[in-house]
Amino acid sequence: MLPIARVGPGGSSLLEAIFTATSAVCVTGLVVVDTATHWTPFGQVVIMLLIQVGGLGIMTFVSVVGLSVLRKMSLRSRITAAAEVKSVGLEDVRGLVLGVVGTSVLIELCVAVVLSLRFLFGYGEPLGRALWLGLFHAVSSFNNAGFALFSDNMISYATDPWVCLPLAAAVILGGLGFPVLVQLRRYPRLPRKWVMNTRLVLAGTVVLLVAGAVYLTAVEWSNPSTLGPLGWSDKILVGFFQSVQARTAGFNSIDWGQMDSASLLGTDVLMLIGGGPAGTAGGIKITTFAVLFFVLVAEIRGEGTVTVFGKQLARSVQRQAITIVLIAVAVIAFSTVILMLLTDFSLDALLFEVISAFATVGLSTGITAAIPPGGQVVLMLLMFIGRLGPIAFASALALRQRPSAFELPIERPIIG
Repeated sequence: MLPIARVGPGGSSLLEAIFTATSAVCVTGLVVVDTATHWTPFGQVVIMLLIQVGGLGIMTFVSVVGLSVLRKMSLRSRITAAAEVKSVGLEDVRGLVLGVVGTSVLIELCVAVVLSLRFLFGYGEPLGRALWLGLFHAVSSFNNAGFALFSDNMISYATDPWVCLPLAAAVILGGLGFPVLVQLRRYPRLPRKWVMNTRLVLAGTVVLLVAGAVYLTAVEWSNPSTLGPLGWSDKILVGFFQSVQARTAGFNSIDWGQMDSASLLGTDVLMLIGGGPAGTAGGIKITTFAVLFFVLVAEIRGEGTVTVFGKQLARSVQRQAITIVLIAVAVIAFSTVILMLLTDFSLDALLFEVISAFATVGLSTGITAAIPPGGQVVLMLLMFIGRLGPIAFASALALRQRPSAFELPIERPIIG
C-alpha cells in the first residue's frame, strides 16, 4: 500500500494490495490491477519476493510435514520409507530446507539466463531491463505464479519458442515437486528405483500435458479469436504452452475470454487436477487423481485390492483421496454459487475463475477486476484455502489415524 509501490500519486487501496499480496504468496497469479503499469519497480520486486517466499515456503512446509507423517508411522514403515527415498535421516530438516532452496535457485537462474538473453538480443531490451524481465519471469514460472510484467501477459510472445518453452520448462519442473526432482537427480536413468509417488507424478504429468495440448489445440484450431490466424506450428506451440499453464501456472499467450466453452471446461479439469505434491503447483494433485483412477479400475475389474505399479495401495490413502476430492468439489460449488449471486457473469466464466483461484492457477477470462469487492474476497479465501487447505487437511488425516478396538456388523445400501 506504500505510495512508492504504485505508479502515480498515492498508494493502492487495501483491497488491491491485499488481493495482489495473497495472489503472490499463494503463487496464483490472479490480478485486479495491471502488474506492468500499476506497480512501480519497487512494487514489482515486492511481488517477486512474495512469490519466492510463497513457493519456497510451500515446498519446505510440505516436505517437513512429510517427515512428521513418517515419524508417526510404525518403525518398520519408517525404515521402508527411508530406504525407498534413500533418506539420510528422518531428522535432517536442515538439509531438506537447503535442498529445496538450492534446487529452486539453480533452476530459476538457468531459466533467467535464457530469458534475459532472448529479451536482450531478440527484442533489443536494455541490459538492465532484460535481466529484470528474465529474473522476474523465471521466479514467477518456477513457482507456478503466472505474474507477468507485460499488460497482455505473454500474448505478444505467443509464437516465440525461446520465451514460451523456457517458461513452460520451469513450470513443469516446479509442478513436479521437490521429492520427484530429488529422485530424478539421484536416479535419472534408473526408473526401477523410483518410488510410487515419482512414477505417478511423472506418468500423470506426461499424460495430462499431451492430452491437454491435443484437446485445446483441436478445439481452438479454427477459432478466429485464438488459434485460427496462426500457422500450424504456432498453433501447436500455443496449444502446448496453454496446456502447461493450465497445470497451475497461469501465464496466457492467448485471450482466454475468447476461448470456446469446451476449452474452458477441459481446462477446468486440468486446473483442478494440478501438479505433483510438495511442489509449487496447486489443485488436488496428480497423485490424488491417480489414486481415484486406480480405485476405479480395480472396482470395474472386481478386484479386492487396488494395485499401482506392482504394489498394493493402502486403504487409508484411498479414503484420504476421496475425502479431499469431495471437499474440493464442495468448496468450488459453494463459491461458484456465491459469485453467481453477486455478479451477472456466465457460469462458464465464474466456474473457471473459482477453479483457477482454488487450484492456484491464475488463468482468467478477464473478469477478476470486474468482480465486486465481496466476490474478490471470496477469491482471496479460495486462493488461501486452495494453497494450504489440502496440504493441512491431508496431513491431519494421515496423522490422526487410530486403530479401532472393535468392528461393527457389515451392511451395505443399494448403490446406483
